[in-house]
Amino acid sequence: QVQLVESGGGLVQAGGSLRLSCAASGRIFVGSTMGWYRQAPGKQREFVAVISRGFTTNYADSVKGRFTISRVNANNTVYLQMNSLKPEDTAVYYCRAYTVPEVWGKGTLVTVSS
Repeated sequence: QVQLVESGGGLVQAGGSLRLSCAASGRIFVGSTMGWYRQAPGKQREFVAVISRGFTTNYADSVKGRFTISRVNANNTVYLQMNSLKPEDTAVYYCRAYTVPEVWGKGTLVTVSS
């Protein structure tokens, strides 16, 4: 079974950058589409970015041009580079494996101060 562990969250000022990592255990990672989601306080979890096993990417409109998703299959890791951060990016960020059944990490908190 795939397990996902996120890291890299923290406190950053508006305009700053962070890079999140999601380390996956299990050999299924290489063939899986992987995604990042986020949940702000009092709001529903929302899609942020996705990357297929063929490295095709897609982004939420709110992060296009600022966030970049990538993966290194040799390391079983998917990344989310976040630039030009805004206070509205504050949320817990979750990694998701589009497997059957799907797998989620426990999340990492990103706080952007104004």
